[in-house]
Amino acid sequence: MNNKKICFVICYNQEVYLNECLLYLYQLHIPDGYSVDILTILDAPSMTMGYQAAMEESDAKYKIYIHQDVFILYRYFLNSIIQIFESYHRIGMIGMAGSVALSEDYIMGNSEKYIVNLYQRKGGYIDYGNYRYELGHGLSVMDSIDGLLMATAYDIPWRTDILDGWDSYDVSQSFEFRKQGYKIVVPVQHYPWCLHDFGGANDYWDYNRSRSICMKEYPLSLFPPGSH
Repeated sequence: MNNKKICFVICYNQEVYLNECLLYLYQLHIPDGYSVDILTILDAPSMTMGYQAAMEESDAKYKIYIHQDVFILYRYFLNSIIQIFESYHRIGMIGMAGSVALSEDYIMGNSEKYIVNLYQRKGGYIDYGNYRYELGHGLSVMDSIDGLLMATAYDIPWRTDILDGWDSYDVSQSFEFRKQGYKIVVPVQHYPWCLHDFGGANDYWDYNRSRSICMKEYPLSLFPPGSH
């Protein structure tokens, strides 16, 4: 494992989105002493399988799993991510949006405290949703984070054995990190670090199927909402 390497992992199916995502990545400042790799996976069988294969291929300690339609605006994004991980070693994963206390239906957006620290472009306009629950150190501890961007400091297997689609892998991986005793956080941002150019629609049958799997695999009786 290379403790001074960062790897971006992108599963993609639209080259236009990928190329724009890469343009933003190429503009990022690289922290002194670190190197950066980018792994792209075209038409992965599923999100968990694509991410698992990339995790096994890369020797980078820090991996950033990012959607093809997410564009990092903040040039010093990597410096901030590394600083958080190095300052708090029990933090295992960082996101840009997520649930402080996951709702009983396992839908992050329905949670009472749902934090969104990013620009979102839908239908041609940009909306900045910002619901902050600030702690003294500028981090909000989460039950789960949105899969649009998941930065990790530890390699924990993706649940390819139970999830074979494109949904709920983020909820699953959040619980897997919590099972190992790691904290998951969303950093407070004065200005959004990312733009999510979200234009797709969920396959609701597959979404509900994967959500049901997570509800059985990670019962809230074992992981009460907000019990970080």
